[in-house]
Amino acid sequence: MFRGRKEKKRNFRSLWNVRISAASSAQGISYSRLIGGLKKQKIALDRKSLAMLAKDHPEVFAEVLKQSGVTTK
Repeated sequence: MFRGRKEKKRNFRSLWNVRISAASSAQGISYSRLIGGLKKQKIALDRKSLAMLAKDHPEVFAEVLKQSGVTTK
């Protein structure tokens, strides 16, 4: 009964992770280091918002990367 809705949520979360990973890799930071840095700095952005920033507003996403405190490789 709920399979379709749960599968849809799972698919979107996977899509958001891929978008965030691609955008952060382009900046020289891995996905896991970015998420860890955001948690360490107590920046509460969910993956949906991060993916939207990465896709539609790359300059703002780059600023979020700077605020996360994670250095590039």
